[in-house]
Amino acid sequence: MPPRGEDAACPPRKTTIDPVTLAVLKGRLEQIADEMDATLYRSAFNPIIAEARDACHGLYHAETGATLVQGTNGLPIFVGAMAFAVKAVIDKVAREGDLHPDDIFLFNDPYDGGTHLNDFRLVRPIFRQGRLFCWMASVGHWLDIGGNVPGNFNARATDSFQEGVRIPPVKLVKAGVMNHDLLAILAANSRVPVSNYGDLNGQLNALDLGVRRLTELLDEHGEDTVAAAFDAFTARAEALMRSALSKLPDGTYSFEDYLDNDGITADRLRIALDLTIAGDRMVLDFSRSSAPCAGPLNIAYSTAVACCYVALKHVFTDVPANAGCLNPITFIIPETTLLAVKPPKPVGGYTETILRVIGVVFGALALADPARATAAPFGTINALSLAGHRPDGSRWVMFSFFGGGLGGNPESDGLNHANNPISTATIPPVEILEAAYPVMFTQWALRPDSAGAGLHRGGLGAVYEIEALTAADVFLLGERGVFAPFGVAGGTPAALNRFVWQSDEGEKSPPLASKVTDVKIRDGQRVRLETPGGGGWGDPRRRDAEAVARDVRLGYLGIDAARSAYGVALTDDGALDVAATAALRETPAA
Repeated sequence: MPPRGEDAACPPRKTTIDPVTLAVLKGRLEQIADEMDATLYRSAFNPIIAEARDACHGLYHAETGATLVQGTNGLPIFVGAMAFAVKAVIDKVAREGDLHPDDIFLFNDPYDGGTHLNDFRLVRPIFRQGRLFCWMASVGHWLDIGGNVPGNFNARATDSFQEGVRIPPVKLVKAGVMNHDLLAILAANSRVPVSNYGDLNGQLNALDLGVRRLTELLDEHGEDTVAAAFDAFTARAEALMRSALSKLPDGTYSFEDYLDNDGITADRLRIALDLTIAGDRMVLDFSRSSAPCAGPLNIAYSTAVACCYVALKHVFTDVPANAGCLNPITFIIPETTLLAVKPPKPVGGYTETILRVIGVVFGALALADPARATAAPFGTINALSLAGHRPDGSRWVMFSFFGGGLGGNPESDGLNHANNPISTATIPPVEILEAAYPVMFTQWALRPDSAGAGLHRGGLGAVYEIEALTAADVFLLGERGVFAPFGVAGGTPAALNRFVWQSDEGEKSPPLASKVTDVKIRDGQRVRLETPGGGGWGDPRRRDAEAVARDVRLGYLGIDAARSAYGVALTDDGALDVAATAALRETPAA
């Protein structure tokens, strides 16, 4: 029997490592995680993993669970949260003293290193010479795990029991033997058990591949050398983060933004940050944020830390993705806020809240360093689910997220129809969604006049119109229907989010802007989602008039908006009217 609990971890090593070997090992280890990602993407049943790449793999510290290595394609928000997930397994092993080389733990607990109930973690120990060397983990978004709403984005949930089945860290595999009773429980609590089973097997295969690749690497270079590389990665990430922070001016920088509502009441929710720079250290204090809410817009502490990690990685791009980058940072996230809730507070809408957290980190850092100022992106994933029964009686559940515009920045306009900064996930292709589900997209296009105006305008949002080919229930959990993506440095806000559906009484929209449950449409009726663009950067009247005319010709911008927002006049045939434009721009903006 191998050593168990904390004593099973390999003792610290003092091996030195030369730069060339370190670079080789960095590439090899990242390639292992990349191969694990690719294995899951190619084998998952669910388009949200297979096409959207809503998954992640990595290697984690034997004793602390800290992130050591991640792939280049994994979902960044998962990378930040997985360290907490692995630590939850480590704590379980410490309590129960039961760990074997071929064990695999499974769980989806959002309060203990998770995000929301759909995101299933598999954590596997890696042993060498009878001792625990490190942990390997996989996470992927399963399509449905019970609860009141197909797809689990329940905008009306008031506790986690209404969002799905919560699984604490349990052994799916013990000493190489699969727990089929647990598989039966998981299957019985999903509307689409075959999809979940396919995703689970994809994750198991990814872990198997990772174990083989890491074993080959350890056999080639030895445990001491690879462990020294892990230590070097952590030290380098910390050093680079400290260097980046030391270049910012000392002081406290405050920024806040709002969520539209919690899905239960129309009251807004404040996400407020006081960011303090002191030398090579940073404090992120979210104490002024709103209290825990009744609806599903809460998040757990681990999720809040993870999205701060994502925000900092966006700003400090040279810092490696390793837990060492968080060593110079102190987090103050009280349980009195909606950013550090305990069970059973609902957290299924976490995607919307973390986008605001990332946004306020961007905003506060922009105050510290205006050269980094970026206008707000569209800021909602618009989690849309359609569900029903096929003619043969089988159940179908379509869940997807959607794109919008990114904010203008000091260098350029924002991207049109992009994804949010929480991830590298891609929007599932229309062809895949139409092939998998009884729906037809009747429109998938850029949304005119949706971008915030600026010297560098925001990117455009999009219009998605979907026709149901069978009767369907519709559920949406989105944001930015009340508080628009903001502009900076004189730029204007973008358009608001908008959702409508057809009914026998005419077109309808949600009372709470972008959140609705239990909408029923019949065969041939449609839903339409119009997503926000990004905010603008800089004074719109300083934008090159020819660039404005080009946006009008491309259909991005209307002639009236060109005149009112940019002070640009066009002739009837769309050409720039130079004289009229000069006169408009000499007149103070309204």
